Amino acid sequence: MINRRLIRIKALQVLFAFFRNEGDSLSALERELFHSIEKSYHLYLLLLLLPENMVEHAQTKIELGKQKFRPSPEELNPNLRFVQNKAVAALAACKELQAKANDNRLNWNRFPEVTKSLFNHFVASDFYNEYMNAEQSSFADDKAVLVNLLSKILNANDDFETFLEEQSIYWNDDIEFVSSMAAKTVKKIDEDTSLVPLMSLFTNADDEEFAKRLLRKTVLRHRENLELIDKFTVNWELDRIAAMDIVIMEMAIAEILEFPTIPVKVSMNEYIDIAKFYSTEQSNSFVNGVLDKIIAHLKENGQIQKQGRGLIGENDEQLSSENINSFEDEDN
Repeated sequence: MINRRLIRIKALQVLFAFFRNEGDSLSALERELFHSIEKSYHLYLLLLLLPENMVEHAQTKIELGKQKFRPSPEELNPNLRFVQNKAVAALAACKELQAKANDNRLNWNRFPEVTKSLFNHFVASDFYNEYMNAEQSSFADDKAVLVNLLSKILNANDDFETFLEEQSIYWNDDIEFVSSMAAKTVKKIDEDTSLVPLMSLFTNADDEEFAKRLLRKTVLRHRENLELIDKFTVNWELDRIAAMDIVIMEMAIAEILEFPTIPVKVSMNEYIDIAKFYSTEQSNSFVNGVLDKIIAHLKENGQIQKQGRGLIGENDEQLSSENINSFEDEDN
């Protein structure tokens, strides 16, 4: 489930704290990184539990409506389309999802106000009302309304984002990516078997190794990379450069030197994009300028060795956006 962009961001967060405090061992730092990554997976599981909880909330509202002294015609004959949603039933019946949720004590039972608020936003949406009022609905429609819940309601709800931040510091900034992974899982629920294809924590062993190696090499090259950064920021003292910018550049240098199959331009673009969101307003152009000089220096000294896909663009500084995007899709 975790892609390399998120691995880079998680590594950046733990490295930033590490370099400021310098209190943890490398093994402890690695445990912290993998704990942070695992917490993102827990959020993925928690989001997949949400539709079932919303159906339970809807059923409760229906029962309360029927028990009124003078129920309305709509309350006596409620629209049951959502509570009978087959994709929700598939998630509720998924033994792997339920087992992983139980093992990690993940549920919505302690947060009735949160799910109530999300449910109210959900039923007020145009896509929910279109779904409920359509003449007919298919399994694809059942999945589509959940995809919209995960990708639109959760991402646009500031209160929900605040709730996540309060629950875990590891969930800061995770919602957009994790909700997209949960939505992707819902899209792939099989209509014939109701099988839910849960994603694993890492897509493959290469991604797990990428996380370990990126973290370790950035730490082990710390002094060497600081000297490089200092050399190519002649008008700046290191203590005047934003600490986040320094860590971002250290990671970029480590990745460019230590991962021969990742093209230089891919690494550059990744860290410049990360700088846009995690540092100052001018950071992306500053990081870009400094890294350009450092890379030119490393190439001149023959220190950058690429192979396989990493050779893409080595003879062409203007690597096409099509090639970059193709590699990043595969890389991520």
